[in-house]
Amino acid sequence: MGLYFKYFKIHFKSELQYKLSFMMSFISQFFVFFGYYFTIICLFDKFSNIKGFTLYEVLLTFGIIQFGFSFCETFFRGIDQFDDLIVAGNFDKLLLRPRNILLQVFCEQVSFIKLSRLLQSIIVLVIAIINIDVIWNIEKIITLIFMIISSIFIFLSILIITAAYCFYTIKGLEVRNVLTYGCREMAQYPIGIFKKGFVMFFTLIVPFGFINYYPLLFILGKETNKLFIICPLITLLYLIPSIIIFYKGMEKYSSVGS
Repeated sequence: MGLYFKYFKIHFKSELQYKLSFMMSFISQFFVFFGYYFTIICLFDKFSNIKGFTLYEVLLTFGIIQFGFSFCETFFRGIDQFDDLIVAGNFDKLLLRPRNILLQVFCEQVSFIKLSRLLQSIIVLVIAIINIDVIWNIEKIITLIFMIISSIFIFLSILIITAAYCFYTIKGLEVRNVLTYGCREMAQYPIGIFKKGFVMFFTLIVPFGFINYYPLLFILGKETNKLFIICPLITLLYLIPSIIIFYKGMEKYSSVGS
């Protein structure tokens, strides 16, 4: 991890070379994000609830999912833009270094501008936690922490899988957008509001249901099964096959000829 923090400082100094540009981009990202927030506010201006979920309950899932997505966009930007790494021939350079490949890919890019989105998701989470009709105890706090941590791992797993896809197609933009932005748009609402087919897909295939639905039911007191506390940790298992898929894909890589 020492290598990552060295790159972290380098990227931070690099972005601050143009302070005015950095601040303007940071502020613009801040206001763009709140467009999503106001969409939900406008939706609940017309409806008091969506299949039993109130405004602040939805904002809780919204904040958790946006936190995980923004965290990965900020600190794992290298894997998010992996296709550019291959096209530019820079992946060949990483293969020559005696370091872990995935760690090197993570280090390639860090986008501090995206910290504005991370900050906004924290603000939304705080608003939701303060206003949600829940009596908090240690079990529910632990469940919430597990949900937040798992949201990071699920998006990281998806980014690693889409990076592996680039070994076969070079450009994986469409697949990446479907699995990241598409899943984010769906998962920012409790999965239970959708039809059964969607619930099954986002439970068994892409396990967002273990982050923003089943543990949410426990927090809201709609379920009392203590297994719902740790079910977000199932997403950690999702990270294992994604890493295996990445290295299997790397075996098919034959350089760009640079």
